[in-house]
Amino acid sequence: MSSLATKTHPLLNNLPPFLTWRALGFRTICSGRLGFAPCEPAPPTPAPSVAGTKVLETFKEEFEIGSSLITLETGKIARFANGAVVLGMDETKVLSTVTSSKGDSVRDFLPLTVDYQEKQFAQGVIPNTYMRREGAPKERELLVGRIIDRPIRPLFPAGFYHEVQVMASVLSSDGKQDPDVMAANATSAALMLSDIPWGGPIGMIRIGRICGQFIVNPTMDELSLSDLNLVYACTREKTLMIDVQAREISEKDLEAGLRLAHPEAVKYLEPQIRLAEKAGKQKKEYKLSMISEQTLEKVSNLAEARIEAVFTDPSYGKFQRGEALDKIGQDVKKALEEECDEESLQVLPKAVDTVRKRVIRKRIIAEGVRVDGRQLDEVRPIYCESGNLPILHGSSLFSRGDTQVLCTVTLGAPAEAQRLESLVGPPTKRFMLHYSFPPFCINEVGKRVGLNRREVGHGTLAEKALLAVLPPENDFPYTVRVNSEVMASDGSTSMATVCGGSMALMDAGIPLQEHVAGVSVGLVSEVDPSTGEIKDYRILTDILGLEDHLGDMDFKIAGTRIGVTAIQLDIKPAGIPLDIICECLEHAHKGRLQILDHMEREISAPRTQDDRNSPRLATLKYDNDTLRRLIGPLGALKRKIEEETGGRISVSDGTLTVVAKNQSVMEKVLEKVDFIIGREIEVGGIYKGVVTSVKEYGAFVEFNGGQQGLLHVSELSHEPVSRVSDVVSVGQQLSLRCIGQDVRGNIKLSLKAVSPRPEADVKGVVEGSVPVNKQATDVWASVGDVSNGQNPELPMRKNETPGVNSSTSSTPAVLIRSAAECDEEEKASGFSQSSKSTLKSTLASKSNSKPKKFTSQSDFFSSTNIQKSTSFSQREREKLAECLFGTEDGDEDNKGARAEAIVSAKNLKLGTKVAAKVYQVRARGLVLDLGGGIRGMYRFENNEKTDFVVGDELLVKCSSFTGKGIPVVSLVDS
Repeated sequence: MSSLATKTHPLLNNLPPFLTWRALGFRTICSGRLGFAPCEPAPPTPAPSVAGTKVLETFKEEFEIGSSLITLETGKIARFANGAVVLGMDETKVLSTVTSSKGDSVRDFLPLTVDYQEKQFAQGVIPNTYMRREGAPKERELLVGRIIDRPIRPLFPAGFYHEVQVMASVLSSDGKQDPDVMAANATSAALMLSDIPWGGPIGMIRIGRICGQFIVNPTMDELSLSDLNLVYACTREKTLMIDVQAREISEKDLEAGLRLAHPEAVKYLEPQIRLAEKAGKQKKEYKLSMISEQTLEKVSNLAEARIEAVFTDPSYGKFQRGEALDKIGQDVKKALEEECDEESLQVLPKAVDTVRKRVIRKRIIAEGVRVDGRQLDEVRPIYCESGNLPILHGSSLFSRGDTQVLCTVTLGAPAEAQRLESLVGPPTKRFMLHYSFPPFCINEVGKRVGLNRREVGHGTLAEKALLAVLPPENDFPYTVRVNSEVMASDGSTSMATVCGGSMALMDAGIPLQEHVAGVSVGLVSEVDPSTGEIKDYRILTDILGLEDHLGDMDFKIAGTRIGVTAIQLDIKPAGIPLDIICECLEHAHKGRLQILDHMEREISAPRTQDDRNSPRLATLKYDNDTLRRLIGPLGALKRKIEEETGGRISVSDGTLTVVAKNQSVMEKVLEKVDFIIGREIEVGGIYKGVVTSVKEYGAFVEFNGGQQGLLHVSELSHEPVSRVSDVVSVGQQLSLRCIGQDVRGNIKLSLKAVSPRPEADVKGVVEGSVPVNKQATDVWASVGDVSNGQNPELPMRKNETPGVNSSTSSTPAVLIRSAAECDEEEKASGFSQSSKSTLKSTLASKSNSKPKKFTSQSDFFSSTNIQKSTSFSQREREKLAECLFGTEDGDEDNKGARAEAIVSAKNLKLGTKVAAKVYQVRARGLVLDLGGGIRGMYRFENNEKTDFVVGDELLVKCSSFTGKGIPVVSLVDS
């Protein structure tokens, strides 16, 4: 202020500060003069703005179906949508919205799009993807979208070709109810609220069956126990859609389920009508693209006679018939162009199609003759071939008429099962069927894109049909993938996939319970224009593609001879009476039996694969530290093994699963695994090793895993060896037999044991002696072996859990040959002298006194000095206890004899006469004490006296030995 005064008037350089105080009213200086502010009242301070409360007008309907309370609510969420409804059941809530385009685009079809989405926030989970967000639609989302689309599409008025979009999303899910049925009912309510013309409402219901009792709106837990999963949609009087997955349910029971589902689904209609009366919009007048009667009559006069001539000639094939009809359409177009009839030219394709439809339907109803000359219930000629691609696990080629499908089967490890990320249902799927419809199968040009809704739907239908006859996972743990490639299409390719898939699964050796076949049933009806009721109709079995297009429905039914496994019903009119639907079941059953006859003549039982192509699967048990060593850092070793061998390795808690496409690949994988992990060397087993050093007394051999054994000079050859280096050298790979292993783990090896024995040595072998056999690896030699229930027992690998299958060799527990061989076996048995003396003295003292009864192994070891003896290994003590106390099957007849056979048998050979005492009297023979703690047995012959008592002395002769080395004696006449 002072600076301003200085510039305007020099006398005001020293203006007192108080003149600038606004509180005194001095607030302006204008042209060097002080101005006094007017004495006006201060403006009032505005009150702070506060946001008002918005009131959302909501409308709600509540009702009960089954045991569940269901709510329909609108007005709170998605208020700008043409129609929006939230349907809730328990804690699961689904939002469905409907919108339509405003323009009048020129088209001749209804562009209806249904999008269903399950986001992971609905169950409180963050997506497990790299971007941590949902990606492209999953298979389940596409399938639920089809379930919503199929019942609502027929109810749009004819000629309504405006674009309509339905978006359904799950807001929350408690995992108890499947949201798919809820989304369909919410969509119906949203369409009722919108201004879009639609002939609803509809009701959709799910029916299950447990122990013969039908359940309405079953939970997911109940569905897992149910043999029926029926989804049914209808209007008040007619059926719109059916989707069934069942375990061979009979047609009679299925009909009962359908008749129960209809009144339950109708319960959804009244709440929707009441909600629409409260909050619904007035239906708009949309422009309908209709064909005028004048245009239809003109096209009919030009084309009807020629079209009828084409349809009455059964010699036409699919493409010949199509070319003839196209030529008729071109001639009609030229005639209309000459007349300059622009209105008729715009709707010409639709008009010609309408004339075709009228001609063929009239002929079928009036004459009962179809386009290709077949009768109404006649199935097209069938061609079946299985195993047409022998190098694959399973393959088949199925043709019905001009429709042809190639199916292949691939088997994998359990870990290769598909992981599912849906809100409900199982987390994995071990059986997959992928259906492919390439453009060449209908002689068209096209490009392959991502997941196609039609392909996903057809593949899932065939998958449901075959899933009912697969063996349980416990009996058949393979992951199975079926590929269906459509080679030619003229109707019912999905049902051909069921037939071809069943044959391919049997060709792969999978033990299916029954063959599954499928057939598609069509309907041609005549409707009264005044009432809309069906006056007359004809049911068609095994429809063509043209009959599907010009008919009223496509009713796909698959099953076995016993019952139905899958159903899918799609219709074109606004509903079909349930009585007609139930009548179609019997027609489908007759057609299915004809197809099954052809399939069973080609292959009627699971095929046993040959060793060259059959898949292999081995399951091994290891501790987690060992598996960690096999996998390597970040799985590097596991990937390296898979790349080098071509096999697949999957690891879970304590389990290693190996899958190979044939035996040679399996051997390569197991060899790699053994090289990294190693395995336990057992007496009698044959193993490959590398010579690491040569000494004067023998050679040291190293096995996989770092284990070493001694190959003594006496075990190099059956002939005398002067120098070890003459037979083996460092780095040489040898196949050796383990002939002994002491308590400290030192391994004794033999090369001559795996070499051919000279002729002179063979003569000394006692006839009937037990050879040392090497058992095969515990792999499923073929899928056919699994189906026959073969599961041989195998010895344990290193670090394995007892009782679990492995892939090493084993020998019988006791082998008795001649006395000389017994001496040799005793030397190599691994028992120390102190061990044998301790065991002999223990058993001898027990035999001279009254036998003491031991109830368990612990009682036995605590009552004897065997537990205190350090020379007995754990395996020796367990073997002795098993012989004394019996095995799990309760065999106690020969406890003592088995024990002594393990300890020694050098004083006993064939023909030896022994004075024996009766130790026990059995129903079929005697247990004898042969002295020295050795037990033998004597079998009663026919009509022989059995009045022996314990303690009787008998003179017996050793006549033979059992497979376990127990002496079998005969009486010697005194």
